[in-house]
Amino acid sequence: MDCVENYKNIKKTLPENVLLLAVSKTKPAEEIQRLYDFGCRDFGENKVQELSKKYEVLPKDIRWHQIGHLQTNKIKYIIPFVYMIHSIDSLKLAEEVNKQAQKHGRIVNCLLQIKVAQEETKFGFSPEELTDLFKNNAFAALKNIKLCGLMAMATNTDDENEVLKEFSEVKNLYNSLRINYPIGEEFKEISMGMSEDYPIAVKEGSTIVRLGSVIFGERDYSQQSGNV
Repeated sequence: MDCVENYKNIKKTLPENVLLLAVSKTKPAEEIQRLYDFGCRDFGENKVQELSKKYEVLPKDIRWHQIGHLQTNKIKYIIPFVYMIHSIDSLKLAEEVNKQAQKHGRIVNCLLQIKVAQEETKFGFSPEELTDLFKNNAFAALKNIKLCGLMAMATNTDDENEVLKEFSEVKNLYNSLRINYPIGEEFKEISMGMSEDYPIAVKEGSTIVRLGSVIFGERDYSQQSGNV
């Protein structure tokens, strides 16, 4: 399976305003370098330790996206270089990212993760919880994070109607927040859609699709590094 050909072919099918984020977790640096040489600059990783190791050995103009669940004690390892954190799933986490970013004199791009999937294993704010936080201006004091939009994962199911419903819920929440609260122009991203459901996500307004196996092939998780 050729990652460059796959990336090129998928990119052709996406609207210009949709970012194709290559999810490179468990994949070796050499394969990421191949895609980089072709022109890809945005890569997504789940694990902090794996992300940090790849950052050390790969070109420094790569835009690294942390897309996996993030523990507060791991934030400090990626704050110096991470381009965007997709998985802000609590106010406490947002506050810690802000604190660490302040130490490094950075403003870090962040997406707020929404839980619309049925699985208990998924993380995120409920739409009601997030709306309340905006109502109470809870993020206003966090000057070292830039809220760029929302992120969500759909239920892992073959029921396309369920996936459609969940993505639609995210888009409706995004629209509601934009209309009802003084959110800056930078709040413009909706990160949703993975290898199995990204065409539905794009139809529902996704601006970032997070694709791994359809670019790189199936993963061997035995090769994945543990957490820091």
